[in-house]
Amino acid sequence: MKIQERTGAGAGRSAAPAQPSVGDRLPSPPRERKPALAALAVLLILVGALGATMLVLRAGDRVEAIQLTADIKAGESITDDNTKSVMVNDDSGANFVAWSQRESLKKLQAKSTLYKGTVVVGEMFADKSGMEEGKATVGVSLKEGQYPKGLDSGDNVAVYRVGNKTSGGGGQDGASGSAGGADSSLLVERAVVEDASASSGDSLASTNLPVTLTVDAADAAALAQAASAGEVAVVLIPGN
Repeated sequence: MKIQERTGAGAGRSAAPAQPSVGDRLPSPPRERKPALAALAVLLILVGALGATMLVLRAGDRVEAIQLTADIKAGESITDDNTKSVMVNDDSGANFVAWSQRESLKKLQAKSTLYKGTVVVGEMFADKSGMEEGKATVGVSLKEGQYPKGLDSGDNVAVYRVGNKTSGGGGQDGASGSAGGADSSLLVERAVVEDASASSGDSLASTNLPVTLTVDAADAAALAQAASAGEVAVVLIPGN
């Protein structure tokens, strides 16, 4: 009896479906590795980190410089009204004038016309007492009619000798003598107005305008002679 039960039990087990063994499973395809892409990703990360570091370092090299908020003519100086502070990179090699040095810069004058928005560098200015080689400064006293209204420092002018030898009794300011054209001649083709003290007092006693002109040294003698005789008139001309 026991033998039959064992046999039946064995038969039941043999009827069960056979399960595949672990070793019989199909192998999965190996994961493909791309070391080149991994290296490229690492390289990009390093480049990005380096770029961020450089930006931080450059930001640390910024300096507070002077920027013009209005045009400045040749011979003029900066003021608190025509300048402002601006941050610039100090790695460009330009000789930027620091904002802290603006008081010292006020004692200098522009070598040429400077325009609004310009960031000031030291080479743009020179000592007011300095004189370019081959140049001379001559003072003239101009009457009304011998200079254009609004004449200011930094202006470029042509200087004419206007006499009244042939004009008879016409005009005491010499300008009427030039109208006849008989005794007018070009003294200086181009001169720079260094100073023109405006007659703001509206005084009738003195309508003369003292003007300081910078001219070529070769023209200084003739200009001084004409100025002493009160026979000088200036005309605005284009140019810086």
